[in-house]
Amino acid sequence: MANERLRTALLQTGLSIALLAEEIGVDPKTVERWITQNRVPYRKHRFAVAARLGSDETYLWPDALSQDQVAEASHSEIVSIFPHRWAVPHDTWGTFFGAAVHEIGILVYVGLFLAEDSGVQKILREKATQGVRVRVLLGDPDSAAVAQRGEDEGIDDAVATKVRNALVLYRPLIATEGVEFRLHSTVLYNSIYRADDQLLVNTHLYGSNASQAPLWHLRKVPGGDLFNSYAESFDRVWDGARPLPED
Repeated sequence: MANERLRTALLQTGLSIALLAEEIGVDPKTVERWITQNRVPYRKHRFAVAARLGSDETYLWPDALSQDQVAEASHSEIVSIFPHRWAVPHDTWGTFFGAAVHEIGILVYVGLFLAEDSGVQKILREKATQGVRVRVLLGDPDSAAVAQRGEDEGIDDAVATKVRNALVLYRPLIATEGVEFRLHSTVLYNSIYRADDQLLVNTHLYGSNASQAPLWHLRKVPGGDLFNSYAESFDRVWDGARPLPED
């Protein structure tokens, strides 16, 4: 069976088999066998290919690593764990987003603490003007998911009201070129904040607001599954969300 993931990644980057082979120092026939015969390269070559294609070796070769290897790599992705989001030092958020070079993502129901932070908003605007893709997902205030979240927290319509307040505070950022906002109707199990290959994942607890729930700081490590799982979840929510109304 052919390795269609590797073939597709090559096509998407516009690389030929010959050029990839030259760049990583192998024979073109070797690369061709990786594709047509689904041969698994040595790990140093998997690293080189994944880095060149902007992908991950566990995606290109899902069976290359044992379950123990994946588990060990995933454990290494955990930088730190905070018992509550409020326990994260305030400066961490600016440093986190400020380090992004390619991509920033925010997936929340409200995230009012960021909308109220003029320093963070300034960083997001500056990053967008530098070519960083900035995506912000807020809960649709008219959705059943937001209404249910308010009920779960015991504050009923207050969550929807907070979303509308956040949208008002975000007006200057919404008008910034390079910043994309969408509204989602998804039941969130985590709020996700992304800066390139780092994530802050704020778990949700029934009956408590997000600031009271634990937060994980993750960094992508080759072979790990944690970062990729949350990043893919973010993208699925993004794909199903709707742009803000024109008004």
